[in-house]
Amino acid sequence: MPNRLAHETSPYLLQHADNPVDWWPWSADAFEEARKSGKPVLLSVGYSSCHWCHVMAHESFEDQETADYLNAHFVSVKVDREERPDVDAVYMEAVQAATGQGGWPMTVFLTPDAEPFYFGTYFPPAPRQGSPSFRQVLEGVHSAWTDRRDEVAEVAEKIVRDLAGREIAFGDTQVPGEEDLAGALLGLTRDYDAGHGGFGGAPKFPPSMAIEFLLRHHARTGAEGALQMAADTCERMARGGIYDQLAGGFARYSVDREWVVPHFEKMLYDNALLCRVYAHLWRSTGSDLARRVALETADFMVRELRTNEGGFASALDADSDDGTGKHVEGAYYVWTPAQLREVLGDQDAELAADYFGVTQEGTFEEGASVLQLPQSEGVFDAERIASIRARLLEARGERPAPGRDDKVVAAWNGLAVAALAETGAYFDRPDLIEAALGAADLLVRLHLDEHARLARTSKDGRVGANAGVLEDYADVSEGFLALAAVTGEGVWLEFAGFLLDHVLVQFTDEESGTLYDTAADAEKLIRRPQDPTDNATPSGWSAAAGALLSYAAQTGAEPHRAAAERALGVVKALGPRAPRFIGWGLATAEALLDGPREVAVVGPVDDPATKELHRAALLATAPGAVVAVGAPDSDELPLLAERLLVSGEPTAYVCRNFTCDAPTTDVDRLREALKR
Repeated sequence: MPNRLAHETSPYLLQHADNPVDWWPWSADAFEEARKSGKPVLLSVGYSSCHWCHVMAHESFEDQETADYLNAHFVSVKVDREERPDVDAVYMEAVQAATGQGGWPMTVFLTPDAEPFYFGTYFPPAPRQGSPSFRQVLEGVHSAWTDRRDEVAEVAEKIVRDLAGREIAFGDTQVPGEEDLAGALLGLTRDYDAGHGGFGGAPKFPPSMAIEFLLRHHARTGAEGALQMAADTCERMARGGIYDQLAGGFARYSVDREWVVPHFEKMLYDNALLCRVYAHLWRSTGSDLARRVALETADFMVRELRTNEGGFASALDADSDDGTGKHVEGAYYVWTPAQLREVLGDQDAELAADYFGVTQEGTFEEGASVLQLPQSEGVFDAERIASIRARLLEARGERPAPGRDDKVVAAWNGLAVAALAETGAYFDRPDLIEAALGAADLLVRLHLDEHARLARTSKDGRVGANAGVLEDYADVSEGFLALAAVTGEGVWLEFAGFLLDHVLVQFTDEESGTLYDTAADAEKLIRRPQDPTDNATPSGWSAAAGALLSYAAQTGAEPHRAAAERALGVVKALGPRAPRFIGWGLATAEALLDGPREVAVVGPVDDPATKELHRAALLATAPGAVVAVGAPDSDELPLLAERLLVSGEPTAYVCRNFTCDAPTTDVDRLREALKR
């Protein structure tokens, strides 16, 4: 019999709708039930493509005996961290403060007032490697709650007090300058893995936001070391197992420092960010590899993640059926030499094994290998390799596919809109721009209400109940601003303005300029979450600073620029100390130091000369440059106001810090002006 989760829209919650556990979604009713019944709350947080979430669900939440114990002694609440990043952030902070580490599934025990008192992540069904079993944990918590309630209450109150005392020091009120960004570059250089690319050791995550900073820093200063780190990291990732060598798209992270074995789930946000990174790398270097990876990643998103409503699904699972009915991580993606021979025959299988690094011992589990491109030397027959790739892809298509989380998350769709719009413009792929427009249209139609407030999620054309958080407003604004630059349609700039006005009013502290992750009128949790560090995605804080700065450059809106500058104070504080965790903030600071440049292209929209000037403007590497294009009498975009044709020809204007170059009709002069 389905439990209460059967009525939810989250695919993750729906995966638990048939559990024998009497789950509640996060709600006031759940905590009221805990108060009435005198039971503590078990809070279990995860997401649909999380491997260990699936494992714990199968071992414990599908087990009748465990469920009976939970139902008798706890009120069990299940949360999708992608739907409620605020709930996740608040309790993850508590878990990390108490244990020094965190992760998903996250398991937290709460009082009926939502105060945490015991924490963990994955608990096995039997004691293992010093970790108690889940049943032992449940019994211990029940015993403490029953016999030592006052002690539990004191612990919970102390934890909440400690969390309240962890308010972020805003850092310097000044904007970051040359010295701060040079210090951040030095910090990244120290952490750089010269042998394999990327930063730090295993596990290794794709550092998309740090690479954006490196590319912008190189463009502004000419620092060759910054460009080299960016290019080498991108090449290593593209040649590694973290990249799908048959169908494009990146996995979440590599379990090793060499990028060989990924954690196989594919997330929309990673692919949107990396698609844009590779497109920008191509823009800086002309690299064929960067062009190929940008386009293959864009095609992956459109082909495998686009929903029927035009938005983009959140993720593909790591696990899939291995053909025996057993769900195994990576089963869809890995190959043995025998499987290659079965599909390709002996000769082509031998070539494929050499080309893709498939070994007899295997690079993954049970003799299977993750496909890579380990050969940087040697010549291969391109047609034969293309045939091999096509046949392997066709054969892989016959395998049971990983599940897809069809939930549309506003922030991640904003990132996808920006990536697809720019990639489509750079490589003359109008279909990608159309895909970006389709997702943007869905966000406006479904996620945006009549007061320009954003809903966090939707699924199957049905909007979710959870309010958007700061990253939703910021990333959707970023996507709309990119669309305005690519299409010249002013409506996208207007929508970005509506969202960013909410950032100024609802998410910004009036006195300090500090940004919060939830709106002032959002549901009150045990603390108001606030995190300026960039992790898997740009923090709402960094993303808001970037979108506010771009919007101000497009419109001249002084309050938005002032808010962006105040927000960047935290980059001055954190950039030199922790550059890996404030990459998008550093990239935004580069844009601020460069102006950013404002480029207006006026001319008949169908005139080839207008298109050539517009393309040159979009391909400029000047950090954070904003672009407006339109007819000379257009009122679509503020940057076009009073811009006249020169000698009746399409004309470009470049301005920076209230100073403008002479207008030009010459595309080479425009390129030169944007390089300086």
